[in-house]
Amino acid sequence: MADATHSSEQLRLFIERIERLEEEKQAIADDIKLVYGEAKSEGFDPKIMRMVVRLRKMDRGDRQEQEALLETYKAALGLEE
Repeated sequence: MADATHSSEQLRLFIERIERLEEEKQAIADDIKLVYGEAKSEGFDPKIMRMVVRLRKMDRGDRQEQEALLETYKAALGLEE
C-alpha cells in the first residue's frame, strides 16, 4: 500500500510540475507575440522576422544546404529573377 501511495504522490508532483511549466511556456509565448506586435508597429515584418529567427537557430551547414536546395527548386520552376 505504501508503494501505491508513493507512486500516486510522485505522479501528482510530476503532473503539477508539468502544469506549471505549461503555464510558463504560455506566458513566454504571449511575451514573444507582444514583441512581434511591437516590431510590426515599428514597421518590421513579423513573418520575415520569424524566418530570420528560424535561420539563426540553424547550424551554418544546414542553412547553406537549405538555401542551395531552395535555389535549385526555384530554378526548376522558373522563379529565378
